[in-house]
Amino acid sequence: MSATPDKFTFKVVLLGEGCVGKTSLVLQYCKSQFRDSHDVTLQASFLTKRFNLKNNRVELHIWDTAGQERFHALVPMYYRDAGGVVLVYDITDPVSYQRMQNWLMQIRSLLGPKVPIIIVGNKSDLDRNRKISKEDAQSYATANSALFTEASAKMNSGVEQLFVSLAGAMLKAEEEKRASGAASGGAGTSNSYNIHGGAAPTVRRGVTLAADEDPAEADTSKSCC
Repeated sequence: MSATPDKFTFKVVLLGEGCVGKTSLVLQYCKSQFRDSHDVTLQASFLTKRFNLKNNRVELHIWDTAGQERFHALVPMYYRDAGGVVLVYDITDPVSYQRMQNWLMQIRSLLGPKVPIIIVGNKSDLDRNRKISKEDAQSYATANSALFTEASAKMNSGVEQLFVSLAGAMLKAEEEKRASGAASGGAGTSNSYNIHGGAAPTVRRGVTLAADEDPAEADTSKSCC
């Protein structure tokens, strides 16, 4: 009789400037949808994705945040208990790349150096209009202890892989927490977070989708585009 897999629930927050495609990435991953035009995100919302990874049951609560500058002061309340962060920029927009770096510094300052982060260059289908080289972005990510990939929400290229890669990093971080707790004689830390406790922000959209696929065999060591 096989053992029941452990269940891990992680809060994942997407950060980046407006119009870089954060909402498109989430909708493509969770609902296999892409819209050429959509309403600007004005408040945070989340979708839920469940899948199996490395003999564990993983549930991601993926929070999509508003990218417009006037909402920046509100963003910290959403990522305060994040288990992982997706930092998105547009490969054709140098300003979005620079501001992504500002987000990374803020995340490291408030959440510490160990929270898993993946930097995503979105709109890889617009390669002929590229302004940020993949090599420069990869070097920046490596120097800042972050994962890196490129993706295209429009073409559904690299989208699942970026979330699977981040989930793998979060699982590894959780295992290290447990090992540290066991070594110190403690019980370790919980792998779940409370989405209803404290001054939780209002949820605009919460859709739960169960995924039957098992990406456990995916190669998470290399970036995709």
